[in-house]
Amino acid sequence: MERQLRTRIENALWGLFIGDALAMPVHWYYDRENIRRDFNGAITGFEAPRHPHPESFMVGMGYRPDVENARAMGRPYDILHDHVRFYDTSYSSLQIDRAEREAQHGNSVPSMNERFHYHHGLAKGENTLGAHLVRVLLRSIANAGEYHPDAFLEAFVHHLATPGLNSDPYTEIYVRHWFENYSRGLPLHACAENQRDVWSIGSHGGMIRPMVLSLFFPESVYQATGMAFEHQVLTHRSENVASALSVSVPLLHNLAAGAEPGPALEAHARDVHLPVVTGDGLFAAYRDHHGPGNIPDEQMWNLHTNLRSEAFDLRGMVDRIPEEEAVMGVFATACYPEHGLPLSLYLAARHRTEVEASLLANANAGGDNVHRGMVLGLLVGAAQDEIASELKAGLHDRDSIQNDIDAALSTLS
Repeated sequence: MERQLRTRIENALWGLFIGDALAMPVHWYYDRENIRRDFNGAITGFEAPRHPHPESFMVGMGYRPDVENARAMGRPYDILHDHVRFYDTSYSSLQIDRAEREAQHGNSVPSMNERFHYHHGLAKGENTLGAHLVRVLLRSIANAGEYHPDAFLEAFVHHLATPGLNSDPYTEIYVRHWFENYSRGLPLHACAENQRDVWSIGSHGGMIRPMVLSLFFPESVYQATGMAFEHQVLTHRSENVASALSVSVPLLHNLAAGAEPGPALEAHARDVHLPVVTGDGLFAAYRDHHGPGNIPDEQMWNLHTNLRSEAFDLRGMVDRIPEEEAVMGVFATACYPEHGLPLSLYLAARHRTEVEASLLANANAGGDNVHRGMVLGLLVGAAQDEIASELKAGLHDRDSIQNDIDAALSTLS
C-alpha cells in the first residue's frame, strides 16, 4: 500500500479516538450554557466528566433480557455488570427515583445529586464504549488476518458479557436491544433491532464501525461501501444510517486518497438533504411530548425521514451562517445522522478540516457529540498527513490504541 494512504488511514483512526475522548465529558449536554458553566467557558482539551451531569437521564434506562431462556441456552445476558445500578432491568431493581423533567429532551430525570454522568468514572482522555467497540473490530481483523462478521460478533459478545472489560456505564440502546434479542435465541447475525420498531436505532453509533471497516478495502470505494453496509446491519437495521454511510464512506475514501478537503466536502454534501424539521423545531417537538419516547410512532418516523427536496449547500451555509446559530438553530445536536452528518460536514468545512479545531467545536456543540465526534474525527483525520503528537498523547490508552491500529493495518498489503 502507498505510504501516504496508509498514513491517512491511520490518522483517520486517531481522529476517531481523539474526537470521542474530547467530547466524552460533555456528552449529552444539550444546553450549551451548562458546558460553559461546568468547564470554565468551554472544552479546550481532554477533561474528566463532572458529577452531577445536569441533564443526565441515563438512570433508569431499560434493559429487559429473557434471563430464563438465556440461561437455558447457555447465553450470557448480563452486559451491565457493575453498572447495573443505573438501569431498570429484568434481573435487578432500580433504586433511584426519576421524578423531574429537565432540558431540551424533556425526559424524566432523577434529582440533581443522582444525575450520574453517562460516562461516570472514566478518566481524562479515556474512550467510551463506542470507541472500544471499534478496537474490538480492529482486534478481530488482526486476529483473523482479515474481516469476518462472525469473528467480530463473537468478540462483541465477549467484550460486553465479560465483567471488567467495559468501564463505561453508558450502554447505547442498540446494544441493549441486540442482547435482548440474543437472549431470546436469535442467531448472532439477526440480533440487530430495526429502526422502524425502535426509532433510536437510526443513530450515529451505527455509522462508526462501518466507516472504519470500509478503510480496510482502500482499493475500491464500491466494495468498501458494500462492506460498510454489511457490517452496519449486524447491529443497526436503519435506513437513516445506510443513507448517511452512502455519503460518508465515499467522502472518507476521497479524503484518504488525497482529495482537496474543501471541494470534496462540498461535492459530497450535495448528496445530503436536511430534514424538514430540525434544530429548535425538533427539540420543541420532544419537549411538547415530554420526551421523544412519547411521540407516536408514525409521527416520530416522519420527523426523522421527511427530508427537504433541495441538496445541502455546504459552502453557502458556512459563508452565511455563524457557528453558534448553525449549531443551535439550523442543525439538531441529537443522535441522528440526518442531523449530525450535515453538522459534521459544516464543522469540518468551517474549521478547514483542522483536527483539533474541528473536534473541539464538535465537543462544545454538545448533544451526541461523542458519536458524532467519532464520525467527524474519521473525516478530518483522513485529510491529514500528520496528527499532532500532543493529541495522541492526551489519550488515556494511547499505547494500546497504537498497538491495535498497527496490528489491524498490518493485514493490508
